Amino acid sequence: MANRQRIFVGIDVGASRTKVAILDAHKRIVGRSVAKSGTDFSATARRCLQDALGMAKGSIDDIGRAVATGYGRKNVDAARDSKTEISCHAKGCFHYFPMEITIIDIGGQDNKIIKLDDKGRRLNFKMNRKCAAGTGAFLEEMSLRLDIPIEEMDGLARKSTQMVEMGSYCTVFTATEVLEKIRLGKKVPDIVKGLFASVIKRIMEMDTLTGQVVMTGGVVAHNPFMVTMLEETLGRPVKVPDFPQFTGAVGAALFAMDA
Repeated sequence: MANRQRIFVGIDVGASRTKVAILDAHKRIVGRSVAKSGTDFSATARRCLQDALGMAKGSIDDIGRAVATGYGRKNVDAARDSKTEISCHAKGCFHYFPMEITIIDIGGQDNKIIKLDDKGRRLNFKMNRKCAAGTGAFLEEMSLRLDIPIEEMDGLARKSTQMVEMGSYCTVFTATEVLEKIRLGKKVPDIVKGLFASVIKRIMEMDTLTGQVVMTGGVVAHNPFMVTMLEETLGRPVKVPDFPQFTGAVGAALFAMDA
């Protein structure tokens, strides 16, 4: 065991999904796992950690340090320390893009916009926690209304030829509006693209998107067409880190390494 390299673990327990990222001494992702957080955050975190360790071909004994973040960060047995979601997403993104950046994180239950200077220092951040509109939960609800699997939404949006604009931002009102669009004979791909556009509008209303924009989160990981739509809206490229759903967990693992 003495010759085994130490590994560093970040555990991001979100309200919707739990993500674990394992980094080696060279800051490379060697193990990762994601699962629905469910009702027992501690058990889900343990299960994800074991899955990620299996991928990394490591064991608990190889862990140099583990840091937890996210909504359920206080429920992680394996973590010695915890850090806020904002600090971990900032650290994770700056690791990939060491420059002045504006981070957009679209999560299952909330959205974040974080601004960093060229040294990685946080200049400002904003969060949307009061309403599910524009989040992963919003898209999940809309997929139910449209009676389509959520994993098919990205492909459908790409097929749109005439986007249907949505007037409502509230999840409840938008659900009613979707049903009305269906009654009027609007095509599902056009409705889905309109829903994607409403998420982007929601984000742009939160703050100005200055400098290099970086998008992260599970919604981005599963719906990369949303990045393309934002690029078209902004008129400039948007960057996405490797494994965007794991950015917070990577940031937590980097904090573990620093410690």
